[in-house]
Amino acid sequence: MKKHPAVSIILFASMLYLFPAIGYAGDFNAPDLLLAKVYKQTSDIEQYWVSEKYDGVRAYWDGKRFLSRQGNEYTAPKWFTEGLPKRPLDGELWIARNTFEQLISAVKKDNPIDEEWRHVRFMVFELPDASGTFSDRLHQMKSLLEPIENKHIQLAKQYRVASHTALMTKLDQAVDNGSEGLMIHHQNAHYKTGRTRDLMKVKRYADAEARVIKHLPGKGKYLGMLGALLLETPEGIRFRVGSGLSDDERRSPPLVGAEVTYKFYGKTRKGKPRFASFLRASK
Repeated sequence: MKKHPAVSIILFASMLYLFPAIGYAGDFNAPDLLLAKVYKQTSDIEQYWVSEKYDGVRAYWDGKRFLSRQGNEYTAPKWFTEGLPKRPLDGELWIARNTFEQLISAVKKDNPIDEEWRHVRFMVFELPDASGTFSDRLHQMKSLLEPIENKHIQLAKQYRVASHTALMTKLDQAVDNGSEGLMIHHQNAHYKTGRTRDLMKVKRYADAEARVIKHLPGKGKYLGMLGALLLETPEGIRFRVGSGLSDDERRSPPLVGAEVTYKFYGKTRKGKPRFASFLRASK
């Protein structure tokens, strides 16, 4: 039986009402971003720029507002965005190492609290609409951001290393000081979206994103709270994650349908992540 167009519209609207946690509204505005692959040792490491991998939230400045990877808006105070150019910038909203929960508490509010945002910085690491190599874009970012008299807007520090051994030394130093790891970006890379080895994340563990499928109840000391999350990867692989969650996150876990980041140490033959643990929730 053929459905009337009006019926289809009503059904779609009902789905948005019943399942707001899935994040459809945000996905419509999701920016197309450059994404990193996991580091594999390379013989031309001296041709890469190295920077810290910030434990904040990815933020795309579209010239008017900050958007998350899922297309949700981070509502920043007007004074925070003062001086930002009317052109796209890619970066991370960040406070300091090991302050992720404090950051999320600040940036997730629809009505921003000035005192919370005074600790936040926008660490810029890409210029999406610029031509040329990454080294060219880095020079353009410096010229663009240096005149801005706003201490909350900063260019992510980029530096060089001479060898894989030197990179691993820098990684150990960063991790010991509380950092997630490092990022390396090939000097000759032209800007393109999607995952590419021109940009790689260097960490002691791997991480990835998955959707929350179900809340699994806790037992023992977690009775009445979340015990674990049942997650599903984009490839359709399902697995549980119970470690890495704070008591606050167990009391108020990520919604079913939300995207979260987990860390793991390799995969099984069936493709399931080994020793997976919760890392953070996306907005």
